[in-house]
Amino acid sequence: MADYPPSQALARPPAVQLRERPHKLRKYKKPSKMFMPQRMGYEEDRLRKEFFKDHPWELARPTILMENDGRDGQRWDWSKEYEVGRPVNGEAVVQRQHALMTESAANPTPLSRAAAYDKARKEMYQRRAFDEMEVKIAQEEAMSVDAEFGMSLLDVGMQLENKEFNRFRSWAQEQVTLQEQARAASYAALGEEVSETKKATLKDGVDQLADDDLESDAVQDDVGDVNNASDSTQGDR
Repeated sequence: MADYPPSQALARPPAVQLRERPHKLRKYKKPSKMFMPQRMGYEEDRLRKEFFKDHPWELARPTILMENDGRDGQRWDWSKEYEVGRPVNGEAVVQRQHALMTESAANPTPLSRAAAYDKARKEMYQRRAFDEMEVKIAQEEAMSVDAEFGMSLLDVGMQLENKEFNRFRSWAQEQVTLQEQARAASYAALGEEVSETKKATLKDGVDQLADDDLESDAVQDDVGDVNNASDSTQGDR
């Protein structure tokens, strides 16, 4: 409390008004959003959103986020088409478009939003193509004097792709082997069950045949006794 004493104002101060609010409040309704801070917005936000919506892969390009004091972009003259050392990226297109839309001494006739966007976008394409051609020419000149370079981005990508493909192939082979082993084990268990069933069935059949033989022998004995009895009766007659 001694280091951070509470404020002396007992009433909550209203938020800083960045823009005027519409005075359409009813008499019986309290201004509930009086103390709510307003959303901060800049004109470049809409331009930035439009550019990155049309160029989503620009966000995948490596970008240096470190700055000296956070005002590096204010030191460039965006009214000029090109400056030495100025980065060629999406933010440069946004700032260039905003400069073309703003009336100034260097730009007495500002362009519309669509025209400024089209011009800044084409300037970025031309400058990037020029830089790529310059790099290719420098590389060919260096190779002509026996300079050696490492793998290109395409070679690195193919190497990573082959590595991932080999890993997937080994994993797929292991999965196929496990599935075949499981299938063979299920067939072996099914064969054992069938053999046990067959054995039980054969055993029941043998027992039934043995019982039938015993019954047939008993019947034959009874028939023999009856025949002997009938023969003795005829002899007495």
